[in-house]
Amino acid sequence: MRPGGDRPDQVTFYFRREWRPLVLVTVTGVLFNVGLVTGPLFEGRLAQCLLEVLRGETVWPVMAKLAALYAVVTAVVQALRYGKRFFIRRFANNVNRRMKAVLYAGLLRRQRPELQEESVGSLLTRAISDVDACAEGMRKFTTEIFDTGVAMVAYVGLLASYDWRLTILACLFPPAAFFLASRMKKPVARCAAAWKESAGRLNEATLDRVSGAVTYRVFGLEEKRNEAYEERLADYEHRAVAAHLWEGIMQPLYRALSMAGALMIVWLGSRNVMGTGWVSWDIAAFTTFLACFTKLSVKVSKAAKLFNAVQKAQVSWVRVKPLLKSGSLPEETAPAAPAALEVEGLTFAYPQGETVLRDVNFTAAPGQIVGVTGPVACGKSTLGKAFLCEYPYQGSIRFGGKELRDMTAAERTGVVGYLGHQPELLGDSVRENVLLGSSGSPDPWLRAVCLEEEVAAMPDGADTQVGSGGIRLSGGQQARLALARTLCHRRPVLILDDPFSAVDKATEAQIMDHLETLAGDGIILLLSHRLDLFDRCDQVIWMEEGRCRVGTHRELLKTCDAYAQAFRAQKGGSHEAE
Repeated sequence: MRPGGDRPDQVTFYFRREWRPLVLVTVTGVLFNVGLVTGPLFEGRLAQCLLEVLRGETVWPVMAKLAALYAVVTAVVQALRYGKRFFIRRFANNVNRRMKAVLYAGLLRRQRPELQEESVGSLLTRAISDVDACAEGMRKFTTEIFDTGVAMVAYVGLLASYDWRLTILACLFPPAAFFLASRMKKPVARCAAAWKESAGRLNEATLDRVSGAVTYRVFGLEEKRNEAYEERLADYEHRAVAAHLWEGIMQPLYRALSMAGALMIVWLGSRNVMGTGWVSWDIAAFTTFLACFTKLSVKVSKAAKLFNAVQKAQVSWVRVKPLLKSGSLPEETAPAAPAALEVEGLTFAYPQGETVLRDVNFTAAPGQIVGVTGPVACGKSTLGKAFLCEYPYQGSIRFGGKELRDMTAAERTGVVGYLGHQPELLGDSVRENVLLGSSGSPDPWLRAVCLEEEVAAMPDGADTQVGSGGIRLSGGQQARLALARTLCHRRPVLILDDPFSAVDKATEAQIMDHLETLAGDGIILLLSHRLDLFDRCDQVIWMEEGRCRVGTHRELLKTCDAYAQAFRAQKGGSHEAE
């Protein structure tokens, strides 16, 4: 177990990582907030100087010099304030960036079944809105340490230097604001949690509305979906108002409680001015004391409001914390060395589902291409997904003599490359979809999938943006771009699920030529219902009802009538391949 300070699911982790801007925040924050007491001091001196000018005891230039000095000191204090705000914002931005990077890494490490248990809208809300709220809560907390903590100490110290008895009496009221804020914790947290959950539902409805827009329009369901969306939106607005209402309506009450001590100051402070109180004051002392207490009360009321803001941030932290436990992104895993693949007695079923694969057995040597085919819903795609170890399987899948499920996630990443029949593309450029951030040129891999000329004809070439999920590309281009990425990041075992489904036969033959060259000493499992090129595979697996028959193309033509019939049907009844 890592120490608490090195765990991304602990708040201290982010403070420790951002110690440099925090040091600068501390220096500028202390100087700025101590400098705030000069305001009441100058205001008191100016009031006294004005009175002396009116009485003829001094002249206007004296007051002008005092006012000029006040302006200079104020400028210095505000410059320190700018420095504090600049560095505290840098701290918050760095925390936000780091937290999102850790959360993204955590999502990448989670298995697909885990992610599918939660709605996309909820994940998006936690990945964006909740992280923003956490970073903002940490910023406000850090800011108020100085804007409230240091400033309050400085103000109370100044007040006590004038009259410590009156200071004690006047400061009896501000703690009531803190007490009231603490009592608001439950309603604030409850409303904030309901607001975040509603935001997740709204995000989910938005994604559904966008992704299914064409379908809803074609079947005339737009109005119905709009009504459902409006319901989610209205619920979100209602809960957002409720979440912010408590914080908003309590602020005037916090300030009223904090300012109640001003009544004591007016009553007892006036006696000090008249010489009948605990100490003897002039107008400057009275003005300074009252102005200082007013600023102190404002700070206290803001701190009480901050208390509620931090409570809302705590709700977001509780929601996002489980996604931060996996730490930082792992280093890129190097491909494993080529080795033999042995599958023995493989049996597989999805949770609460029927058995899909039954006692599957085959072996493959480095450099071989293994074709896998069969009727619709025969289990060939499930066979490919079994290699991802997202769900437990029975039997054995060994690579180089080592069981796949016993490997770490990083080890499996170095062994298995997977291309599903539904390509998952990034909303980025063609180049980034192939290289995934690595250096080099995408051209060799685009050429391997016969996409180089089409990309060259695009407006920005390889830097052309493909849109979310590759929406700006045709189905065939999407499939080939995903295949180019898989080949670029080649692994000793490649699972290719229907890579030729959206290309013509001539293109399919060209890509197969490149596959044979690029495969080298790797193993390719080619899952496809198109059999034109299966005569070029080293082995063929015919799957039916979860069971398989293994042999060469020629062997299966003789021993497996179902395979022979399917192959002849796609060849137009020709026997030339036989």
